[in-house]
Amino acid sequence: MSASVSVTARRIAAAALTAGALVSVISLPASAADHARPERSKVEISDVQYDSPGRDDRSNRSLNREWVEVTNTGRRSVNLDGWTLKDEDGRTYTFDHYRLEGRTTVRIHTGHGRDTDSDLYQDRRNYVWDNRSDTATLRNDHGRFIDDESWGHHHHGGRHHR
Repeated sequence: MSASVSVTARRIAAAALTAGALVSVISLPASAADHARPERSKVEISDVQYDSPGRDDRSNRSLNREWVEVTNTGRRSVNLDGWTLKDEDGRTYTFDHYRLEGRTTVRIHTGHGRDTDSDLYQDRRNYVWDNRSDTATLRNDHGRFIDDESWGHHHHGGRHHR
């Protein structure tokens, strides 16, 4: 085999390898998109009724008019078992064996009641959320921050802040 044939063969092989590498790089985003992670559900505090309407007489009815709503904005359900909802004074509600379906909201009331899919009860005899200023903080079962909602002197103009 002559030297020029050997050089030509090496050039052809190098060109083929380069073309193969380019094809695999160009096709990578398409194959990566095929294996994209499914949409992750987002859980957030969607509303807070911190000042129970009417007289604050500590009746169960009045206590249950104080609540926090937690919404799953995604399509997939989220297991909230072990998640916590806490005020600034450390009063904590822990979700127990509760799954929040996709695109649904659960209301967590302060007083006593019978838990349902849409309403949970902290079974407290005193108010949790301060009428003047407080922060409701939601954490997952690993203690990681998920969302919060503040009002009063803590409120900085935005609905949610961290």
